[in-house]
Amino acid sequence: MGKQLKKKRAPEEKAGALIAVVLLVVFYVFLFLLDNAIPTNSVTVMLIPVLKKSAIFALVCVSMNLLNGFTGLFSLGQAGFMLIGAYSFAIFSIPADQHEAVYQYFNGGAIRFSIPEILSGVLGENAGAFWGSIICIIIAGLVAAVFAALVGIPVLRLKSDYLAIATLGFAEIIRAVFQWDGLGVVTNGSNLLRKYTNFHDIKIQIGGTIFQLDTLFPVLIATVCILIIVLLVNSSYGRAFKAIRDDEVAAEAMGINLFRHKMLSFVISSFFAGVGGALLAMFQTTVQAAPFRTSMTYEILLMVVIGGIGSISGSCIASFLYIAASEWWLRFLDSGGITVMRTHFDIPFFRDGFRKVVFSVVIMIIVLFFSRGIMGDKELSFAGMIRKIRRRKEAKGAASAGKEGEAQ
Repeated sequence: MGKQLKKKRAPEEKAGALIAVVLLVVFYVFLFLLDNAIPTNSVTVMLIPVLKKSAIFALVCVSMNLLNGFTGLFSLGQAGFMLIGAYSFAIFSIPADQHEAVYQYFNGGAIRFSIPEILSGVLGENAGAFWGSIICIIIAGLVAAVFAALVGIPVLRLKSDYLAIATLGFAEIIRAVFQWDGLGVVTNGSNLLRKYTNFHDIKIQIGGTIFQLDTLFPVLIATVCILIIVLLVNSSYGRAFKAIRDDEVAAEAMGINLFRHKMLSFVISSFFAGVGGALLAMFQTTVQAAPFRTSMTYEILLMVVIGGIGSISGSCIASFLYIAASEWWLRFLDSGGITVMRTHFDIPFFRDGFRKVVFSVVIMIIVLFFSRGIMGDKELSFAGMIRKIRRRKEAKGAASAGKEGEAQ
């Protein structure tokens, strides 16, 4: 019976995977055209930054979901690990000739080399910037993971609210430390880090033509990282994480090393948060510790809750909806009125700040009516959609056959 079900599901799974791959390729082609062929207009000016930022926060939300949703560890240190990743990326990608200008109060800083610049001398400017950025992003993730391993040794022995308070405290401490002038030769103190590689520098040369990868690059990196997390969740380690989430006592009785698996989940989640921080640094083009406040962690947690705790696709959907609604779709509420057919109508209560009021109300409505989030703990599956469509067709066919039989 089990073999028959597997045989029936196999074509549906293949069809679902094929649809997902085709849609992904079409999406990447659209992003490539958006960077190189589609002319700039009022829509693309807003769409491009929303796509970049939502891809970055989708990755960070999925990394947080790995910890909170799949392992059951309530951590609030995501902004701290993003800060570490952002600083690590910037420090290792500032060109050597810009160190005096950037670290003007700290005699040019302690680290006076740039990985993209070194690779540019070997591979060429465009290839050097591309591969150098990827290496710096990996370094950013690794540095965040090292900090997570050090913090996790004492912190992961705590549970529930105590773990949340401890990780939140770590995020605030690391933000203060990075602004300390004593570390200024590395972090530039409370001053901005700038002049490093950003998305606009990511290009690819085919023949004599140079193509921009401004929007495609962050989406591609985020997609690869999310796919790695999906593979992890569906592996034996992922099943162990879920067992710990459901019942720690039963998981330990089955032979699962609780501390080891909690540490693994914490370090991997922090690694991808560091990668997200590096991408955010590239998006913002400047880095300073001050914006990585507790409110950023709460914002990420809100996206996770809206999407559904324990749903990777839910986190991706929620991050796009959250960023698009807060920074694009509701922006007309701050404009003082609406424009219909080139005619502007003044509305008294449409003024600066009203967008935030409406956005807060929308979030409250979603939380009230979707208590488990948009996706709950389920995933968006094309194979599941195909199965539902087939079942409906079979049900309609059976109903029509029954009516014909009654008529005869």
